[in-house]
Amino acid sequence: MFELLDSINHWHWLAFGLALVAVELLGTAGYFLWLGMSALMVGILLSFIPMSWQLQWVAFATFALATTWIWWRRQFKSDKKSDANRKLNQKSKQLVGQIVRLDEDFPAGKGRLKVGDTTWSAQAESAIRAGQQVEITKVSGIILTIKPCDN
Repeated sequence: MFELLDSINHWHWLAFGLALVAVELLGTAGYFLWLGMSALMVGILLSFIPMSWQLQWVAFATFALATTWIWWRRQFKSDKKSDANRKLNQKSKQLVGQIVRLDEDFPAGKGRLKVGDTTWSAQAESAIRAGQQVEITKVSGIILTIKPCDN
């Protein structure tokens, strides 16, 4: 067994790395990409610097952990930015900017407002007559802030 491990050269690492990258093409969402890149790095490093088989595997493990961690950090930051801009399934973000026609008079202060098939608590600075259009400017929890539209 140790003779087999001692016989591994840089070509084996390069072939292993390319095989892992090829498996990644099947759609594994990045799991094999960084392992393949790590094997390729070990193969390139081994072509310049002779290493024992133990050091080769330690280098592979180190590169795999480092590249995976760097990728995870970068993806995590990207996902956080993406989540902040996403409106899907976030009703409060979808409501801001909508224009609604009032079915009944809305008193100054707090009242109820029908948006679609749902009745919401809402607040306005001044009283608004029925039939007038209002714009939803802000959502604080379950309370909408509205203002009359300029017609």
